[in-house]
Order: sequence, then C-alpha cells, then structure tokens
Amino acid sequence: MLKRRDFLRATLVTAGALAVPACGDDPEIIAPVLDDRELTDGAEFFPQSIASGDPRPDSVILWARVQDGEEDRELEVEVATDAEFTKRVALDAGQAKVKALARYDHCAKVKVRGLAAGTVYYYRFIYVKGDKNYVSRVGRTKTAPAEEADVNVRFAYVSCQDYIGRHYNTYLALAEEELDFFVHLGDYIYETTGDPGFQNTTGRGVELTDVEGAIALADGAFHAARSLSNYRELYRTYRSDANLQKVHESFPMIATWDDHEFSNDAHGATATYYDGRTDETDVDRRKAANQAWFEYQPVDHGDDFEYDPGAAFPGDIRIYRDFVFGRHVHLVMTDLRSYRPDHLIPEGAFPGKVVLDEARLVEELGDIPEVAQPYVDIEGYSDGIYASALAGAAQAAGYDAAEVTGNISVAFINQVVAGVNEGLPEDMQIPLIDPLEQGLERGIAYLDLGKTSMHSSIGSRYFTVKDTVDIHGAIRYKETQGASEDVMGAEQESWFLETMERSTATWKVWGNEYCLLPLAVDLSANNVPEQFKRRFYMNLDAWDGFRNKRNELLERLVDVGNVVAITGDIHAFYAGTAGLDGDPTKKIVEFVGGAVSSAPFREMLLGQVAGDPVLSAIPGAGLLAAGIDSVLTSTSTKVNPHLAHANSYAHGYVVVEANGDEFVVDMRSIDPTAVKTDYTARRGDLEVQSERFRTLAGESDIYRDDDGTWKRWDASRQKWI
Repeated sequence: MLKRRDFLRATLVTAGALAVPACGDDPEIIAPVLDDRELTDGAEFFPQSIASGDPRPDSVILWARVQDGEEDRELEVEVATDAEFTKRVALDAGQAKVKALARYDHCAKVKVRGLAAGTVYYYRFIYVKGDKNYVSRVGRTKTAPAEEADVNVRFAYVSCQDYIGRHYNTYLALAEEELDFFVHLGDYIYETTGDPGFQNTTGRGVELTDVEGAIALADGAFHAARSLSNYRELYRTYRSDANLQKVHESFPMIATWDDHEFSNDAHGATATYYDGRTDETDVDRRKAANQAWFEYQPVDHGDDFEYDPGAAFPGDIRIYRDFVFGRHVHLVMTDLRSYRPDHLIPEGAFPGKVVLDEARLVEELGDIPEVAQPYVDIEGYSDGIYASALAGAAQAAGYDAAEVTGNISVAFINQVVAGVNEGLPEDMQIPLIDPLEQGLERGIAYLDLGKTSMHSSIGSRYFTVKDTVDIHGAIRYKETQGASEDVMGAEQESWFLETMERSTATWKVWGNEYCLLPLAVDLSANNVPEQFKRRFYMNLDAWDGFRNKRNELLERLVDVGNVVAITGDIHAFYAGTAGLDGDPTKKIVEFVGGAVSSAPFREMLLGQVAGDPVLSAIPGAGLLAAGIDSVLTSTSTKVNPHLAHANSYAHGYVVVEANGDEFVVDMRSIDPTAVKTDYTARRGDLEVQSERFRTLAGESDIYRDDDGTWKRWDASRQKWI
C-alpha cells in the first residue's frame, strides 16, 4: 500500500511544484522558451496518447501512459498558452517531473494548478531515454470560467462506446466541434470480448492475455474481464483508437461510470450474467475494475486520495463530484452503480410464487386491485393433487421443486397442467382450475409482474408489467424503509440534494447515468395473446426500477428550478420531462443522448425478441420492436405523454450551449449502418444529422427547432405547438 506522501509524489504535480500565483492573478509565463533541446516523436512510447480532465477555474488534470518495459518511469510535463510552446507556464525548477509507476500500469496524472480561468492551454509529456527526448502529441485543454463570469458554456456529452466490431465515427465528428469540455456518462469500455447478445463477433476485437484471470462465458465462446490485468487491457485497447485519442487531445473530459466499466446491469459488486443461477457478487473483481478506471481516467479525486485495493467496497473510491462553469452551468456528476440495491424482481424468482397475497393488498391498499389474480395454497387445495403434478412438471422444466409450496398463481398452475395434459390420455388429464371459482383469493405473483420463466432477464430487468410492478415496488419500498431503492446511498444522496439546492447557477445540470424518463409500452389494443394485453416497463435497470426514490428526488429537484438531466445508457436519443407521480406538471427536463457506437436500442430489442422463447412466440413482437419509437410515442395509448422526441436507431452525441436565458441541445446523429465502416480517411462521406431542442430559464418545457421556429411540446395533446 502506498503511503499518501509516496502516492502524491508518484502521481501529482502539487502546488509546491508549480509557480502558483496569488488568487486571481495570472500564472507566470516564461518567454522565450527555457531550452531548445531536440524533441523526437514519441508515439511508440505513448500508445494511448494523452488526455485531460476535470477542469476547474485554476486547475486541470493531465494524463499520460508511457510504455517501455516493466520498470517505473519518469515523465516531464510542459504546459503553455500556445501550441508551439513559446509561452510556457512556469514550473518549479524549470521542468515538472512525474512518476509513471508500474503498479499503476505506468499511468501518470498531473494536477496543474495556478492556471487562469477560462483559458486554453496546451500540454505535452516528454520521456527522456538516453540522449533522446521522446515527446507525446500536443494536447489542448481549457480551464473552467470563473464562477462569477457571465459567459456561454458549450460542451458535449457521450456514452456507450463498444469497441467490438465497431468504429468510432461519432468521435471523428465530435473532434471537429468547438467545445469547452465533454462529458462521458459511462460505458467507456465494455467488459466482455464479444457477447453475441449485443456485440458484434466479427471485425476489430479485444483479446485478453490473462485468460485464466477472466470469466469464461457461453462455454468459453467469449470472456468477461475479471482481473486487474483484464480491465487494464480493455482500456489500453479502447484508448488505441485514433478518433477517441483525437477527442481526448482536443478537450478536457468529465466522466462517470455506468455498468460496463465493471459488469452489465451490475448493482454494487454483483454481476448478472447467470440471472440468479449463482451468486455473482465479486468484490475483488469490482475493485479491479475501479482501480483500472482510476488509473486510466483523468479524474481529480482530491489531493488526499490514494486508491487502496485493500479498502472495503464501496468505500474504496468516490467518483461523484461537481463543477461550476461561470454563472450559468453547475454540473453535478453522480455514481448510480456503486451503492444501489438489487433489482426489484429477482432473475431467479419462481414465476408462480405469490409475493403479495390478498390480506397484504387489503392492508396496504384498502382494497383488492383489479390487477390481482387468483391463487391457491398448492398443498391444501383439492387434496394436493396439483402440488404433485406441479412439482414434477416444474422439475422437468428446470424449476426447483422445493419452490412449489404455499400460495401459487392459478394462471401458472393451469399453464403447467396444460403442458402436462398434452402427453396424457383424456381420461387421465388433470382438470384446469377455474379462475372464476368462488372463494379463490386474489393476489400478485411473480407471473403477474411479467416473470414467465426462471433465470431470465425478461420479466425481471426488462419487459415487466407496469401496473403490478408499481404496486409491488411501493409496498416493498415501504416495508424496507426505502432500502429497496436506495440508489445513491445516504451520503451521496445528501450531498447531491444539498449541492443542487445550494447552487446559484442558472442551470443545475445532472450528469445522470440512466433514464429518468418513464419508458412504457401499452399493448392492450395490440393483436397479442391476452396475457400481454397490458402496459409494460421496458427497463427496470434504469430509474423505472426505482420509481419511488425517483419521485422523492424529483420533489426536491422541482423546487430547485432549472434542473436538466443529461443522460446516456439506453443507446437512444430522447427528449422529455420527468414529472411527479400524480402531478406531471411538476417536472424537470431530460435530454438523453445516443450511443457512440454500441448497438442502438431498437437493434437490441430486436435481438431480445429473437433470443427469448416467450417474446419470440408473440405474434408481431418483432414488428413492435422494430417500431419502438411509434409505440413509445403513441397518441392513442398516451402511455408516455411526457416523451417529446424518440430516436432509438442512431449513434451520435449531443452538443449543449447554455447561457442565462436558455439551454439548447443539438442531437447529432449518425446512421447506425455506418458503424462497421471506418470513415477516418473518408470524412466527407460521413453524414451527421441534427435535431435541436431547448428549455428556457424559469420553465420546465421542451421546445423543438422547426426550421427556425421554436415549437413547444404539449404533453396533454402529445404534439408540438
């Protein structure tokens, strides 16, 4: 374990190593240059190039990784106000030096202090080897404006940059923008090496050297990172991309993580590959992922922080933090993966099990809701004839026979019995239970939540029945005193709300990892089997899975005013408002950006339908998935009146320009068919579409730019007016 002093000496150029001016003064500039030594192109020693991040009015983090053997190395850093380095910022003793230690995979971070606010700086790293001075590429960065500065702020945000079989054409376009900084909302890497469920299996890929340290999935057809070596190798590979490097060389980044920096649909230190078949909690794996993120991302964790692999998770690293950009933008970045609990519906839940019986529903709701369905005590009903039949059939279908006990859904019993009867002569068939039989109690089983099979993400994390999930979630939230939806953890939530409420900036911008907007579909009028004529949530891995906590937070945020959530994760472009349950007029604005390169939401839905035996058997399910935007924004069902814009089939990024009057977003989208082609050498052939939206200070409405005229979204009529 590194001691604090050793860590700081190894990774940071601190205030004492710089000529730091008094508060408000400009940094000392040295001109002409200090020396005229010959510099040699050092690209081979800087294979991941360089980066900068976490800009503040007087400081910025600079990052580099040097590759030259296994020993610790030393780098020099130079900062200037011009790209030719004729006007360098004065560093103590002529040149600042920073260690690139083997224990940090030879990554080095430099916190340059004493800089002027709102100023562009250029930087480079030099690796001295023998009589040669190997220089990195030149990076451009920019400090934040002073807090009292009345200036426009222009930035972009991105997320979800799968490397497997895909090219970063999004970054090719983004590098041409004029920005103060860019925000990365997570899924900077993907931990798997070619999951056919959502990744390409051809084209460029990632090979893990430490295969023994990885997790073999699908009988070894592909792997997931587990060891520190695995995660480091992913970052090295992703950062080898020329277009990603160009963006890092051009703008400072402010980043958080989502799930794939550790594991898909993760909560805390728990993965979900096996859908409840085994306990996938792996704290060592989680900390390996966290350490690699710490090493490779230009993030300012504070002078006193050192990553300690022996520290208990989730206390090993804190990544939630905030940034002020003049008078108009206060960016608040959260961590919505480290502290959150398990999903509401267990992946391994027995579908027939009743989770809310009639007595409990009456106790909590005062009555039995219409969505409640009949159930029986399987051992006591009809002398137990259904218990033995169900146990045998359940075991044959892969269920645990021990689960066939207590209150079981009549619909599930009949489903299983019907299957058993298919193989029996008519005189031996077991009669189905009449669901209208007098005296049957009614409740909510996992089947009624959408769970049609064991060990499946469908009906647990995805495609769940909205009305029953809302009831189950509310009762669960009450009985756990909020623990079932404690997404941020108490300390982060308190910090988040206090930061928002104390902010004096015009716009309080929440760097939010996954969708706040409710995303539901109503299939009640569609030509589907009766059991699917309901309203469904698309994704309980997002805020729809934490509906009660979302409502609590929104109650506070609505009063703050001018809160805008910028969001990634879902691989789609959405614009809408997240409102309070019961009073949707009390709301905040959310703009969701599409993925850099990961499979678009529509493409993933089509894959889920094709790969799930239940969904694939639904007539027209593929057509519904293909037309997901029309389903989400349907004016006949009015299930998502808050959703003003949906584009679930594009890659791209979002550019924001904020001032004292308005917050304007430009959703820059690229056709997803282009992702398999590298347009680096043919930029002119890459088409980028643009759709502009805005919200105004003092409002919480969304406007769309319609050929130069701003039209407002009227949720009551679901149209632009």
